[in-house]
Amino acid sequence: MSQPEKKEGDSNHKKSNFSFLQEHDPLFFQLANNAELSFFSDPNTTLIKLRQFGEAIAQDIASRSNIAFDENTSQNDLLYRLNNKIQLSPSIRTLFHTLRIEGNAATHQFVSKHKEASDGLKVARELAIWFHRSFGKQGASFNAGAFIKIEDPSKNLNELQLTIKQLKSELSQANQLAENSQQLAELEAKEKQETLKLAEVIDEEAQTFKEQAELNEIKLLEQQEKFEAHIQTLQAEIKQQKETKNKDQKAQNTKQQQEIVRNTIKATKKYNPDEELTRIIIDLQLQEAGWEADTELLRYSNGERPEKGKNKAIAEWPTRGKNGKERADYVLFMGLTPIAVVEAKRENINVAGKISQAERYAKGFSATTSMQPAWEVENRTIAWADEAEGHYHIPFVYSCNGRPYIKQLEEQSGTWFRDVRKPSNLAKALQQFHSPSGLIDKLKRSKEQAEKNLQTEGFSYLKLRDYQENAIKAVETALENNQQKCLLAMATGTGKTRTIIGLMYRFLKVERFKRILFLVDRNALGTQAIEAFEEAPLEQNQTLSTIYNIATMGNMATEAETRVQVATVQAMVKRIFQSDAKPNIDAFDCIIIDEAHRGYTLDQEMTEGELANRDASQYLSSYRRVLDYFDAVRIGLTATPAKHTSEIFNPPVYTYSYREAVADDWLIDHEP
Repeated sequence: MSQPEKKEGDSNHKKSNFSFLQEHDPLFFQLANNAELSFFSDPNTTLIKLRQFGEAIAQDIASRSNIAFDENTSQNDLLYRLNNKIQLSPSIRTLFHTLRIEGNAATHQFVSKHKEASDGLKVARELAIWFHRSFGKQGASFNAGAFIKIEDPSKNLNELQLTIKQLKSELSQANQLAENSQQLAELEAKEKQETLKLAEVIDEEAQTFKEQAELNEIKLLEQQEKFEAHIQTLQAEIKQQKETKNKDQKAQNTKQQQEIVRNTIKATKKYNPDEELTRIIIDLQLQEAGWEADTELLRYSNGERPEKGKNKAIAEWPTRGKNGKERADYVLFMGLTPIAVVEAKRENINVAGKISQAERYAKGFSATTSMQPAWEVENRTIAWADEAEGHYHIPFVYSCNGRPYIKQLEEQSGTWFRDVRKPSNLAKALQQFHSPSGLIDKLKRSKEQAEKNLQTEGFSYLKLRDYQENAIKAVETALENNQQKCLLAMATGTGKTRTIIGLMYRFLKVERFKRILFLVDRNALGTQAIEAFEEAPLEQNQTLSTIYNIATMGNMATEAETRVQVATVQAMVKRIFQSDAKPNIDAFDCIIIDEAHRGYTLDQEMTEGELANRDASQYLSSYRRVLDYFDAVRIGLTATPAKHTSEIFNPPVYTYSYREAVADDWLIDHEP
């Protein structure tokens, strides 16, 4: 094997991919350029510099937009504030988050591959182009040209490792012992030699450019100090403006923010990622959900196969189709069980219409003898029949384009999902992929059996009033009819909390749901609910909190044994949108919302300081975003159903009004 080719005086960077940034703050170009220069000898540093680059860009835009922040403000929190202030596009937020996540991983893992660093440079360049189109002299008309690829010094080693993996796969399929293969032994010896050569070349590169790297680092530190001083000055001005409450200054700030919004929207319209960048983003989305994913490396043609104890997204898996052999973009394996198919498209493709393609692959998939079919996991004797033709050999299908879910562009965005086991199951848009544990729970948890058990489960030990039992029955009937959103309208003082305790206990007892989120809008309501869970008697005079593990207010780390989580909407907003440790979309499969009518009022309270001229239709409600984030049944409780409440939860499945409660002698009439 030859050493990676390296020309004298050339660090594989004849021209920077970020030269156009030089008209902006020098720090931006210096960070991006240093990331490129570090690529050959230290891909870890490349990713760390790119994370810093993303943070600097975010801070610059925030200061332009008069958004207050300090050294304690996390990148996640800053992006959340940017989104609220200037309607930052979800696609652009994804670029920021990708650099943040990969940079954090590089900081903590200490070892990164050149492939990861190369992907990071592509993502950073797209973000840099968007920034330049938003704030550069040429505006949205700027054309950056093609990305200049940097030669990967580990290319030879990667190809050799790929050959070894393919050979091992062939030997495994032929039931031969790998250690007895002479060819494999020779290849593994070459792999060791190539690893040593690569280490020598990288070390030589590092030594050659050590002096230049030190000079670059000194220059970078100087620019960083100037940038931080500049940002601090701007932040002090923002603080002073808020304290003086100068009307003219506020009007000027509003005008400036409107201009930023117009420019960033124009730049976003020009954002059109190619297939390679789209796959990088989809890989990351799969990884965030808990799957091993790498479109280039974890491919069927590279010899990649399912393994016990590993959750793999294997790309380009062959299936049978009408036109002969076809290839699924990804097949997701939980160990040896093929559990889902993913159809991946470029961002501008309508993903909702492509779910049928994933369904075709789910029918055309052929399990090998070493695999455990998903229908066996569900204790079936045969795959799931399709009404039109054939059988589904994989139960779940996805269609996606890497674009985050946008309610107004539902069919062009999000991760579309369908459970194909029943013809009545419709496709729906989700925020992201399910986790491996979430999918296996869907496969094993029998909704039908739970509903049968509910029909035979008595009410006597709950000691409920007639109308409370009727409310519970109405919700259970709605869920039987595949209704995913329910609203209970019960007058104040009629015992909504006692009703919901009975409903939750029944759901948990028959294993209808894995984990329930009880959502409130004020700490006081959460405290009251927890007290009720600890006091209200159920079977054998036990309470809900003694029978099941309940995570109380402030305890937001969802444990496997947690069955009920009590939380405020504000806390969930922080956890989902302003935290690195955000939950998976399948962390809760049932959400019960107390005082559901307060949604939009609450949203106004939570987004104080947004643009004064933004009308209600422009709000992406924080309240709605929490509800939409999880793939869960939603049950709302209210005494006063408003129009917007019914829009979120559908019209009430059961109503018990104040007049009815008075007539039944449960409430005293307060009217003369």
